[in-house]
Amino acid sequence: MSHDTGTLLISDADFNRMVKFVRNNYGIDLRQKRQLIQSRLSNVIKSKGFDDFNQYVDYLLKSGTGDDINQLLSKLTTNYTYFMRETESFDYFVKSILPEMERKHQMDKNLSLWSAGCSSGEEPYNITMYMMDYFGAKYSVWDTRILATDISVEVLAKAQRAEYQLPENMPAEWKRGYFTPSSGNRYQVTPQVRQNVIFRQFNLMNPIRFRRKFDVIFCRNVMIYFDQPTKAALIKRFYDATVPGGYLIISLSETLPPDAPYKRITTSIFRK
Repeated sequence: MSHDTGTLLISDADFNRMVKFVRNNYGIDLRQKRQLIQSRLSNVIKSKGFDDFNQYVDYLLKSGTGDDINQLLSKLTTNYTYFMRETESFDYFVKSILPEMERKHQMDKNLSLWSAGCSSGEEPYNITMYMMDYFGAKYSVWDTRILATDISVEVLAKAQRAEYQLPENMPAEWKRGYFTPSSGNRYQVTPQVRQNVIFRQFNLMNPIRFRRKFDVIFCRNVMIYFDQPTKAALIKRFYDATVPGGYLIISLSETLPPDAPYKRITTSIFRK
């Protein structure tokens, strides 16, 4: 059979090995993704010079590097993100959470935020724009830096380039104030906004050992890929990494398990 074209098929044994490996190390549940694995990884396998899934899975389990894993995960999980996504959550953030944080941090003027699973960077930049709008002239005396993490080196590189096509609903004053026209019909985020975001590679399966606890953790459309035990354990780690009274913001289409330690405030917003 010629391997030049078409999709390679994965055997039950290789599929099971791969599913187990990815679930144990990255918490991502691929049990329903057999077609996706075959269609999206066939070219990867050929480009690495392997003949079939068996050789690829052997390689991955024995000597796969971080880059190989990143390539695998970015092919199988959709890094679909955009500006102004689920504005209801942002509205709550601006109207309720920021005023409360401003009062709480009146002395140290220091907010601690984390965009967990930040993908190509729209979310942390967007949060920054909302904060700049909210604080206005006072913004310069506040430290609002956001930690933005993702497992994929590829999307983090894109996030640091900060060049995007802007959505229709991008407010005109934001387009003027927070972006500069780049090549084609793309725009680059201004240096002032970019400086507010610190990008780091991080696997959410790992212990969370950042220097400070967070006032707000955004983790939207990330846990949909995880199985229940992984999700429950991650929520517990988030909880421990949140300051008392701090918030976890998930996406509108997600829910936390009933025994999650956070208290539900409204759709997608939870509090410690």
